[in-house]
Amino acid sequence: MKLRKVTAASAVLLALSVTATACGGDKDDKGSGDGKKITIGIKFDQPGIGQKTPQGYSGFDVDVATYVAKKLGYSADQIEWKESKSADRETMLKRGDVDFIAASYSITPERQQLVDFAGPYLLAHQDVLLRADDVTIKSAADLNKAKLCSVTGSTSAQNVKDRLAPKAQLQKYPTYSACLTGLQSKAIDALTTDDSILAGYASQSQFKGKFKLGGLKMTNENYGIGVKKGSDLKAKINKALEEMVADKSWQKAVDKNFGPAGYKNEPAPKIGDIKS
Repeated sequence: MKLRKVTAASAVLLALSVTATACGGDKDDKGSGDGKKITIGIKFDQPGIGQKTPQGYSGFDVDVATYVAKKLGYSADQIEWKESKSADRETMLKRGDVDFIAASYSITPERQQLVDFAGPYLLAHQDVLLRADDVTIKSAADLNKAKLCSVTGSTSAQNVKDRLAPKAQLQKYPTYSACLTGLQSKAIDALTTDDSILAGYASQSQFKGKFKLGGLKMTNENYGIGVKKGSDLKAKINKALEEMVADKSWQKAVDKNFGPAGYKNEPAPKIGDIKS
C-alpha cells in the first residue's frame, strides 16, 4: 500500500516535470510554430500601413508581418496583434511585450543603439499631406510659414525642424488621425510623415479629393522590423523577407495597400541596404 502511494506520487512529479520542460521550450523558441501565440506590434491607426477595424487588421505592415509569422511557423490565428505607438516601440521590445514590431518603423542610428532591425523591407520618403486646394506649400522651404503636425515620438517633424524648415510651427499630436483632423479643420497647414503613410490616408474613400501629397521627398525612410537587442529572430525574419520578395508576395502587398492612392513605390530594398 505504501509502495503504491510512492509510485503514484512519483508519476505525478514526472508528469509535472515533463509539462514544465515543454512549456519552457515553447516560451523560448519563437521560430518553431509550437502552437503558442506570437505577439506582433503594429500601428492601429494608419490606413494602408496598419489599421484596426471592426473586420480585423489590415495594411502593408500587417501583410508583411503575417507572411513573416507564417515562415516562422505560425498561422494567422496564432498571431496576437498589439498596438505599438511610435513613442513606445523601443520600450515594448525591451520589456518583451512583443516578439517583433512592424509598424512603419524607420531604421535610424539612434534606434539601432536600443533595438535590432531586420530588413529594410520598404524604402519610403518623408513628404507632406496638404488640403487639396493648398497652393502655398510647394517646397520644404515653404514650411517655414506653416503650422506643421506630426506625432509624438516620430522622427518626421523633427527632421523638418532641424534640417529643412527651422521656422516651422511644430505641432505634436498623439496620433496621425488627430493630425488629420487638425488638417481638415485648418488648425494646421500640413501633416508630415512618410509618403506611404500619407498615401494610406489620402486613399480612404471618405477623404477622396480632400487631400493631396506634396511630392517633396524630403528624406529616405528605411522601414525595418524591430526585435529585441541580440534576438536570433533577426536572421529568421531577414530570410522570410527575402522569400517574400522572391515569390512576388511583397509586390502584391504593395499594390493592394498603396495602389488606390497612385503611390509610386521604390523597388524592394536588399536586406541591410539602408539608404541615408
